Amino acid sequence: MSPLSPRAVLREVAAAVPEDLRASLVVIGSLAVAYRLLPESDGLGVRTKDVDCVVTPRVAAVDRGREVARQLLAAGWWPRASGAFAAPGGDATPESALPVVRLHPPGRADWFIELLAEPEVGQQGRTFTRLPLGESEHFVLPSFEFGAVATHGAEPAEGGLRCARPERMALSHLLEHPRLRPEKIGGTEFRRSNKDLGRALAIALLDAERLDAWPESWLTALRELFPRRWPVFAAHCGDGLRALLASHADLREAAEICAAGVLAGRGVTTEDLDIAGRRLEVLVVREVEEVGRRATKERR
Repeated sequence: MSPLSPRAVLREVAAAVPEDLRASLVVIGSLAVAYRLLPESDGLGVRTKDVDCVVTPRVAAVDRGREVARQLLAAGWWPRASGAFAAPGGDATPESALPVVRLHPPGRADWFIELLAEPEVGQQGRTFTRLPLGESEHFVLPSFEFGAVATHGAEPAEGGLRCARPERMALSHLLEHPRLRPEKIGGTEFRRSNKDLGRALAIALLDAERLDAWPESWLTALRELFPRRWPVFAAHCGDGLRALLASHADLREAAEICAAGVLAGRGVTTEDLDIAGRRLEVLVVREVEEVGRRATKERR
């Protein structure tokens, strides 16, 4: 996998999307982490094949997602035709059997854009929303329960797009995985929870000088997004982190995934991630959990 320049990729995406739709896309994932935290001058770029873009707001996700997809196709972008769910379906195809919109830029096959949607208020787990582009060209927009945490307060990036804030992407990963789960990443033997929790540790490692600002950022996002439930989420935000740190095998797998992605070429070891995770727990998680516990008691 060749390294990508985050800024160059964002400019290419922005150039193919109409100006009035660019602010509807929030870039998350490895590319967003690299854009915010890795110096372009080191020449290492980021190794990722998918550029995750969340379509916002939720109420307009289908209409805006359809228009973005059509504009990209019209500009010569082409569908990724591999994997178990590559071919689009029709009216009778259930959402669970439809593919996600994944489009390669013109003349390239080394990376693709993937369209997601913000979750609905109160959504639990992962859902799929049908996205018809034509009579027999139905796709889906996946959304994740805590996806809105990642996109909350997203800031302007290249070409009028928006890019997620690193500390809120880290929080969304921790909330999505309160425990280690057996689910594997498609086509691999890697646990998805190890990938996502490992990315949270990678963000904490790369953003180490700003950790003191993380608790306030986390609590602001939780209070605004979950006015009633935020104390519970805050009080348990470190459950998955502690589970990962307690399992050397899972932490080693998380480090291996990071070394092939957002931390590629930077010589980061399992021990480095372990240290980053323990600093994250001490400097951020404990403070946020204590605020959540106090708020829970006050509401009783």
